[in-house]
Amino acid sequence: MALGTEEDRWVLKTPPGTSEYTMYRDEQVDPPVLVCQVGSTTLRYDLRAIEDLRAWLVEQGDWVPLGAADEKKPAAPGTVEAWGRSEDNPLGGWYGLRNGYRGRFGMYLPPLLEELGLAEVTHDARNNRMRATPGS
Repeated sequence: MALGTEEDRWVLKTPPGTSEYTMYRDEQVDPPVLVCQVGSTTLRYDLRAIEDLRAWLVEQGDWVPLGAADEKKPAAPGTVEAWGRSEDNPLGGWYGLRNGYRGRFGMYLPPLLEELGLAEVTHDARNNRMRATPGS
């Protein structure tokens, strides 16, 4: 498995398996971030998203729909995407840090948690879900 550094990035695929992207941790900035490179587009998410999303999934106790959506589109209630922007999450709002590119939390974070062994993700053409891996 990759180290998740800029030099040794995680190479991931979206849940449907249709697009490849990379992610890495940048802990030299404040706040520390996850850098997500999708083609020529760079998205940044607060690094706490990994642990916070894992904890939320454990609380949910079952499969949760991903509900990926662009920043300007509303997120369906009860989805990973909605939680990633909710005032009720530990951050009190968006985990996405780059204005105009804060959405798609429900698309790009789940495969990373799966890669790290923290969650299971379905890989259907649409309507994918995730849940915390038991016992991890």
